[in-house]
Parts: sequence; structure tokens; C-alpha cells
Amino acid sequence: MSNDAQAGEANAAELNGNAAPTLATFTLENILSEHHDNIEASSRAEGWDEETGDKPVLEGYCVECEDQPADLVCETCADAFCEVCFAAQHRKGSRKSHTTKPISKTAPAKNGEESNADEQDEDGDKMKVDGEDEDAEGSDADEDWESVQVTPAPSSGHKLQPDVGDSVGEWFVDRAKYIPLRLTIGERKYLRLLEATLTVSEYTDKIDIIGFGLSKTKRIVHQIRELCAIMSGLLLSADYKLGQELFTDRDFETNADFYQKVFELGRRHKIMNPDKMRTTYGKLIYILQDSQKPEVKDMLNFSCVGPIKTVYSVLEEHDAVDLLRDDLITVATKEIYSEGRTRREVQKDIRSKERAIEQLSSRFERKGLSQEQVRQCLYSIGDNHAFLRANRDPCDRMITYLKEFFHPTQAKDSISSLAIRSGRGGARLSHDHSKQYAYVLQSLTLWREILHDMFHLWSLAEQDLLSENISYRLRDTGQGLNRVQGAPKTSRMMHSILNKAQRSVGTWIGSSVIHMGDHNVPNALLFIDKYTQIYRILLPICNTISQIPTLAQKPGIRKYIDEEYGSPEKLTKEILGDFFRHGFDGSGADNFFDAGSCIDGRLTSAWNWCSSLEKKRYFHIFLLTGFVGFDGEW
Repeated sequence: MSNDAQAGEANAAELNGNAAPTLATFTLENILSEHHDNIEASSRAEGWDEETGDKPVLEGYCVECEDQPADLVCETCADAFCEVCFAAQHRKGSRKSHTTKPISKTAPAKNGEESNADEQDEDGDKMKVDGEDEDAEGSDADEDWESVQVTPAPSSGHKLQPDVGDSVGEWFVDRAKYIPLRLTIGERKYLRLLEATLTVSEYTDKIDIIGFGLSKTKRIVHQIRELCAIMSGLLLSADYKLGQELFTDRDFETNADFYQKVFELGRRHKIMNPDKMRTTYGKLIYILQDSQKPEVKDMLNFSCVGPIKTVYSVLEEHDAVDLLRDDLITVATKEIYSEGRTRREVQKDIRSKERAIEQLSSRFERKGLSQEQVRQCLYSIGDNHAFLRANRDPCDRMITYLKEFFHPTQAKDSISSLAIRSGRGGARLSHDHSKQYAYVLQSLTLWREILHDMFHLWSLAEQDLLSENISYRLRDTGQGLNRVQGAPKTSRMMHSILNKAQRSVGTWIGSSVIHMGDHNVPNALLFIDKYTQIYRILLPICNTISQIPTLAQKPGIRKYIDEEYGSPEKLTKEILGDFFRHGFDGSGADNFFDAGSCIDGRLTSAWNWCSSLEKKRYFHIFLLTGFVGFDGEW
């Protein structure tokens, strides 16, 4: 029988429902048909939905976690480890004396992954874990640690952002490249549609599951069917006529621009408003992550991912970047505060800001770029200033409180001492007063630097998450199933920020390890989510501290404060001292190996302190200032 005859019989059998589609008919039409359950691959694919115990570790990767490039070889164990796993496995006992040999060559790219620069910072310095001869993080001998000496940054008088009247130079140009454009009223309509779609979608519940015997082909089929269902619902809700046509011809490529636009709106809105889309953004990113797989893109014939529309991209498209170099932009985008100012002063600032916006929008209006679009760009930069005030400024206020109420090297009494010891009060680190002071200062400084560059970090995180060349694997990390994926661009940026913070404070105490793409921080999405929560920790504390003098003006509350705490000043010092001690004591991890002074462990300790606030004797003071929780509105 000829090949054509055989193909004709196979097609006829499929149409009659008597045969299942095969790999030869692995098409979008068959995937969306009623026979999708019968599509099967010729062999199982390893590493998709469960871990395979007999799979050998790729050469050049850590023998323990199997995700990170190996940094050193234990000459006694004869195994290669990354720095984090070596520290965890060799922290005490006979293993503590094992000798190591560094690995000089770069590990090969895994699964097409880009070369990961996690182990080096911007200046090419090797990442240190508490110095060359120091103990691993969380060690009982923490009091013997030496601080890593870093050359202080030269004092240049550099400010975080230009003040009104200053020459702006290239500051706004560099920053506007990562500032998303504020959504218009028409775009918000599609945003509500996207949020509603994601809210009812069960995409991750169906895709990110352990399926024994589930092949790679079956997983792709499930991904494409769920993705197409979401896209069909979106289009039908937005335009009923086009949606009907899509259900008839299944031509998703025709509406590629619509899908890219809607998905981009959700991503852009989330970056500008980190407290929004808290349950739907992760689902959106994972949907887009799967849509970037070569198999899915080939099936749909287009990519669902488009570039984020930023202030810079809009102005550059219309040759209006000089707007960002105009010194008047500081007036047009400044935040106007009402605290401690008269109504007349506030109104004066409002009028000057409105005049500056009108002048700039009139001056830079041109074909294709209306005055309203220019205003939208200026408003977006103003939104960025508001983000910095709410997220970065609490770090500055806490640094000010630290320097105001505590001496860097001396402690007059127990309230003034920041010393902690492992095993006491839940602490897993041991620091004397001066070391803990420096440790808190450098942690707050690092958080401030991260939040100052958060939009840039977010942009790089999405590039890593949605990269076609960096695959992920589903893995039980101890906190449920997570997508473990490397994040080379985000990691390089984080090491650059860490290096900047180290030069700023002059010394570095503890570990410089940045978890990324391992069981602690599986991917860049969870990394970003951790650091967008910093203001939720610090802002309620700052608000409570700032309202204590006002509370003390009420006779009844003043009497309670004096009898219970001695004075308002002592109350303030007790709250701050407790946070600076036990919010940075290495506690909060699920096990001892994951606890300590690593970059992410500092934030874990702070969250652990928040969870125990209601047990503190000063908790009533928080309630009196209007505190409702670290996840509430302030």
C-alpha cells in the first residue's frame, strides 16, 4: 500500500473517531479537539513533573542542589559544591576541617541557560561567605566572625534624586527606561477584564502538579489547551464578534497584537502597583512563561510576550527624550506634602507644579505625541516618586532612628544594647553591640538600595522569567511545588547593588550569599515578591514611632507610658531596640542550615519578628496608633 493511501486511511479513521491522533498529527487543531487525551509521545520525558533519582548530575554543577554551578571541590569528599551547599554540609563536626579547592572555570549552560554570573559581582570579585576563613552562616561560633573589609566609596555628595532647581543631567533619562507608563482609562477596561479572567482561571492548579506517568507531550497539550481557553475568553469578552470568529477558525495568530497588549497591561500595572494583583500576577507570569516554550510558540505561531511600555520608550519613539533633560521636570514631577505646612504653602506648590506640567506638555507636543501623552509621562514619573517615598523612605527613616537612639560602639545600659546571643530569645546569631549595630545598618542600607532600583530589578526579573533560553523544572522545595529557574540577569544586578551597599557602609558582616534559583528562592518572581514586602514591615513601625509623642500629650496615656515604660523616649528606644535585635537575629527559617546572615535570611528574620509582635509588651502602643496588621492599610 502506498504512503498516500495509508495517510488517507489514518485521516479517515481519525474523523470517524476510531483512532487516536499520533505525533504525526500533533497540531493545534488536534490538541483542541475531543481526542486530545489520546495524543501521546513515544517515550517519557524526564525532569518535567517529578524528580528522577537516578539522573546523573550535570558536569560543573553542585552535587547537592544540582541547580547551581559548582564553586569549589571538597578534596576530602571528592565532590563539587556551590558555596551555599558547602557551607550547609560542612558547618560543624569533622566536615568542618575539610579542605577545598576553588573551581576556576565557568560551569556550562544548563538546558540552554545563559551563563550565570551569580558567583561574581559587578567588579568581578568572587562572592564571599563571611570571609575566606569564617564559619558558615548560622554557626554557633558566630561571635568569632570577622567583618569583610570593603573599600569605602568615595564621598561624592551624590543624592538619590535631583531636588527642585538642581540640574537633572541624565538622571531622569536613565531612570525613565524602567518606569512603566501609567494606564489610560481605556486600558484600565482591559485590565479589569484580564484580572477577572485570571481570578477564575485554574491554570497553575492544573499545570503545576505532580503527575506520575505524565509525559512531556501530555503536559504541553494541557498547557496549550489552558492557554487557548484563557485567550479565547479574553477576546470573546472584549469583542463578541471577533470571539465568535476565533471559536470557528481557531486562528489565534490573527489577534496576536490584542493578546500582547492585554498581557502587557497586567505586567505594567503590577510593576507600578506592587500591592495590586497579589494573587493573579504570579498566575499571569507562569502562563506567559509557558507560552514562551518553543513547542507552544510554534503551535500558536506568535509570542504572547511584548515589551513593557515605559516612559523612555514612548518619548524615544517620538524623538522627545530631551523632556527628561529639562530642569523644569523636577517641579513637574515632585511630590507635594501637607504635613507641617500651611494650606497656602501647599496651594502654591500645586499651582507651580501645574504650570510646569502645562509648559512641558506644550513645549514637547509633536506629531504622534499629544499633550495628554506628555502629561501621562510626567504623571508616571511622579508615580515613581510616590513608590520611592512609600517603599524606600522607610528604610532611610529606620537608619535615622538607629543613628539617633543608639551609639555605634557603646551601650550605656541593657535598653541601649543591641547585643544578641545564639539560643536566647530565638536568635541564631551571636553579635556584640557594635557588630549588631553595623549588621543592622548594612542590612537597612542594602534594602534601601534594592528598593531604589526596584523597577530596574523587576524589568530584569521578567526578562529572566520569560526568557526562551532559561527553562525551569517543577520541584518540591519544602514549601510546596515551585518552578525552579535560574535568573542570571537579576543575579548580576543584585550583586552590583550588594557591591554598592558594601562600599557605602565600609564593612560587611555576615554572609554575602544571594539565593537565586534554589530551594530558598526558586525563581526571580519569588525574589521580587520578597523585597516588595519590605515597606509592609518598616512602615507600621515608623508610623508607630512617629505617633508616640502625640499619644503622650493625652494625660491618661502619658500616665500609662510613664508607669509602664518610664518615658516616651524609653518606650521608643525599647521598640526600636527590640526590632534591631530580634528583627536581625538570623531566626525564622525552617531549619538551621537556611537560617543566618545571608542576604535573604535578613528579611526572613524581620518577618519572623513581625509574626511575634502581639506577644510583645508594647503591642498595645501599636494598637493605640491605629495599627491593624503588617498586611493592612496605614
